[in-house]
Amino acid sequence: MARARNVKNCCFTLTPSPLFHILSISPLTSLLFSPNKSPRNYQKIFTPQNFTIFFLSLLLTFAFLGVSILHFLQNRQDPVPCSLISPSSPFSLPSQSSALLTSLSSTNSYNEDDEPGLANSVMLPLQVQAVPGNLSEEEREFWQQPDGGGYKPCLDFSLAYRRKSAKISKEKRKFLVVVASGGLNQQRNQIVDAVVIARILEAALVVPVLQVNLIWEDESEFLDIFDVKHFKRTLQADVRVVSSLPSAHLMSRQSIENKIPYNVSPFWIRARFLKQLNKEGVLVLKGLDSKLSKNLPPDLQKLRCKAAFHALRFAAPILELGNKLARKMWIEGPYIALHLRLEKDVWVRTGCLTGLGLEYDETIARTRESRPEYLTGRLNMSHIQRRHAGLCPFSAAEMARFLKALGAPSSARVYIAGGEPFGGPLALQPLAAEFHNLVNKEILAREGELSPYINRSSALAAIDYVVSLSSNVFVPSHGGNMGRAMQGHRAYVGHRKYITPNKQAMIPFLEDSSISDAEFGSIIRKLHRKSQGQPEPRNNKRGRDVTAHPIPECMCTHKTGVF
Repeated sequence: MARARNVKNCCFTLTPSPLFHILSISPLTSLLFSPNKSPRNYQKIFTPQNFTIFFLSLLLTFAFLGVSILHFLQNRQDPVPCSLISPSSPFSLPSQSSALLTSLSSTNSYNEDDEPGLANSVMLPLQVQAVPGNLSEEEREFWQQPDGGGYKPCLDFSLAYRRKSAKISKEKRKFLVVVASGGLNQQRNQIVDAVVIARILEAALVVPVLQVNLIWEDESEFLDIFDVKHFKRTLQADVRVVSSLPSAHLMSRQSIENKIPYNVSPFWIRARFLKQLNKEGVLVLKGLDSKLSKNLPPDLQKLRCKAAFHALRFAAPILELGNKLARKMWIEGPYIALHLRLEKDVWVRTGCLTGLGLEYDETIARTRESRPEYLTGRLNMSHIQRRHAGLCPFSAAEMARFLKALGAPSSARVYIAGGEPFGGPLALQPLAAEFHNLVNKEILAREGELSPYINRSSALAAIDYVVSLSSNVFVPSHGGNMGRAMQGHRAYVGHRKYITPNKQAMIPFLEDSSISDAEFGSIIRKLHRKSQGQPEPRNNKRGRDVTAHPIPECMCTHKTGVF
């Protein structure tokens, strides 16, 4: 009889049972597998002595069979987990990230052949760096990560959603075209909502068109920023995504719908566009920014998270460079990512003073007067009223004082994310004076690495996004789309620390020169103790975006589908 072999796969080894060897030497085996005997030999085989041996062997065989079955069932109940990270990975993920992958791979997936799958599609950060010893209590508190309250990703779509997917994912008659405008993260929001609207209308989604950005003169297309193939594959069970319109649907004059009110519901979308879409076969939407309701049915909220955190992965060259720069920061220890909103257009739009002096403020005022449409919201407020309402970005000096009050050590490495600050080095000087290890992508990158992205602000913002995601602590100076995107993504991949400055509460203390640094620090830490990345359920404030607050629709504490 041939020698038994071990059968292996990535998770466990099947070793031949002792039963296998008992069978190979028992008289029963001889009867079952021996060569054909002539009739005259049967009488010799079935002697009383042989029959007794046969009967005992049979009992022994069944006993071992029972033991082997119990052993097999026990192994099936407690399998050895597979490693989800390739041995050739340039860095190992922490237990937190490995557990995240386990959670994502065990979510309720309705298409087992869907590649790359949720477990492999999410953009993960580097592991949280261990902080060095000899820290003060305030410094230790600053670097400490939130516990997350046990919330893990769980995109468990309903049975009704999954049943409809078979038809929707094969749609070939109706097509949705969306033109996304604004900066990178504003475009990401519109692309996410485009996926959801395509699902609502049961239409195929054409790869979104990125409108030329007039402020930054960025002519990037979708494939320049995002991984198109990954986008299609990740959403293939939810919405059919095509690269372009079929020739039969091309029209010489295509009407564009751009007058969409805010907070529209799925019912409004169907009532307004479904008849037109069924008739013409093509629907073009523009000006979609923040128009779709934040409060959608659970399945559509989960689809938002799937599109934002899984499908919208950056193009390989951007992702590789971003991770390379992140590893340069990470290898030297924990670091802070600071998203400074100090660009010229930010000062123009907010109606605030720069803090750089009269000359700079007059430049901003002239620009604002020539382009009044740039000023956004609350037009009747003065710059002082705006500041006290928390509507102005913090300057570099205010951010430096804020970080020090929270306990950030002056030796901490700080990565500056964002565009070129208005005022250049002068604008950053107060921050550089307090934190000497101040770097940005231009400093980290080798010569020529950023050359392909000259005049490509969206690509540069994507690189900042990747580096910021892996930081130990992320702090935005003025909220915005980048801040909200980072808040949700960091929560989704393990509750990485995210500190939102409470500007409205802080302004009176910032302006009070009689308060000592020690007292100021105590006040600031108390103000922000509950706003440093701890889970904030979206249902506490229904107007919140689920991609910034993925709890409870996209993250849960249930045992099923959770690591």
